[in-house]
Amino acid sequence: MPVGPSTAPASANAQPEPTADAAPSQPRPPCPPMLHDPAPAFRARTTAGEVSLADYRGRWVLFFSHPADFTPVCTSEFIALAHAADRFAALGCDLLALSVDSLFAHLAWVRSIRAQFGVEIRFPIIEDPSMAIARAYGMIHPRAPDAATVRAVFVIDPAGVIRAITWYPMNVGRSVEELLRLVAALQTADRHDVSTPEGWRPGAPVLLPPTLEAGAGADAGGDWYYRIIPLPDTSSSETAE
Repeated sequence: MPVGPSTAPASANAQPEPTADAAPSQPRPPCPPMLHDPAPAFRARTTAGEVSLADYRGRWVLFFSHPADFTPVCTSEFIALAHAADRFAALGCDLLALSVDSLFAHLAWVRSIRAQFGVEIRFPIIEDPSMAIARAYGMIHPRAPDAATVRAVFVIDPAGVIRAITWYPMNVGRSVEELLRLVAALQTADRHDVSTPEGWRPGAPVLLPPTLEAGAGADAGGDWYYRIIPLPDTSSSETAE
């Protein structure tokens, strides 16, 4: 005769039954991509037609999300980014936006910005109603109260690798000047194998990696761990190439 649940022998590996006041088990949130990870691939519809992340290979990309169309902070950011688009282009960096709103909402918002402020939003805005791209980049928390994305920015290099990430809450706007500075600093650090100090601006002195060589730093304006030098001039070598 089968053993009933009240008379079944206890297993040595049996787990205790959850009690009514026990905290419910929560699924572990997916880990968003980190620095130096390959940027998750995608293909999507945008206000400029269908695009794929692979289309941007060979160029820098500023890939950023905004919580929703027709919101005041997002509008202020988009106007500033539109005004700075030529400066990003001069750095070889393309702008690519995303929200979970539909393509129709994006198009209506772009038209409204043009009508209200006389500003053309020429960079693509991705529609992501399924939230597949936002989730792949960790822009939406699994237990978030709504589908609005955070103000995330991913700086992606020409090889498709994430080089910088910033996160802002929904009610605080980002600094476009800082984003320009960030892209320029990453490119300068790569080009010259240097680091950039706090508040660095293009053309300003840069930092050499620390060295353990005796006497190093005397000719570089510091000690072995802090060697600051003028930005190397590569214009002649670049011209020769």
